[in-house]
Amino acid sequence: MRDFLAAAVQLTSSSDPQSNFTAAEEQIDLAARRGAELIGLPENFAFLGEDSRRLELASDLAEQASSFLVTMARRYQVVIMGGGFPVPVGDGEHSYQRAQLVGRDGQILASYDKLHLFDVDLADGSSYRESASFSPGMTPPPVVDVLGLCRVGLSICYDVRFPELYRDLIGAGAELLMIPAAFTAFTGKDHWQVLLQARAIENTSYVLAPAQTGVYAGRRQNHGHSMVIDPWGTVLADAGVSPGAAVAPIDLDHLERIRTQMPCLKHRRTALF
Repeated sequence: MRDFLAAAVQLTSSSDPQSNFTAAEEQIDLAARRGAELIGLPENFAFLGEDSRRLELASDLAEQASSFLVTMARRYQVVIMGGGFPVPVGDGEHSYQRAQLVGRDGQILASYDKLHLFDVDLADGSSYRESASFSPGMTPPPVVDVLGLCRVGLSICYDVRFPELYRDLIGAGAELLMIPAAFTAFTGKDHWQVLLQARAIENTSYVLAPAQTGVYAGRRQNHGHSMVIDPWGTVLADAGVSPGAAVAPIDLDHLERIRTQMPCLKHRRTALF
């Protein structure tokens, strides 16, 4: 078998971790019942709120979030990716944003700490300074075999704007790119789907992009639209703006056909530059 169902879960997370875990399990259960074997949760699935509160909780929350993922993988017999939870750096002021991939047996297959931090001033007057309370990861994102047939590359949210990261993942054998996010509504309306489709098309790869939706911290709006996109850039599933999941088939034979018909990865001439 070279095809399976994957689910990009969409949540409206809050500053209450237990409520977030309950909401996440509801969606995991529904996705597993639909036949999904690979399930992705969005960035900040375990906590989404004020920086000071996150830093206060980070030590316990890191352990709780990892344990939750292990429990979910075993309970529902799925491979699961938690798209981002805080892990203390050790200075009392910063944390890493960590994505973790867990196998059906509860084994942690890979962890990745977000490399690119969202420090921007937007035209709507919003400013974001992730570097004020996050530290960038120190190692490149991993590529991992899952389900015995698909190689998955990890990334997180703002990483999607850095195509060279995904070239490295493809060079390491990735066939599916996981891009969990908490994309702002202001940037998401213009850039989210375009960027996801670009990463899929230029790398002839599947993209699984679980996302946050709704309002958090009482004032900021997330874009939603969790998606599964195929290597041709076709949006196979879009979760819209409500909590739920985008569920679609990952077909490795389809991927191979597209890479054969459009062999741009083989046509790269980087040695000239």
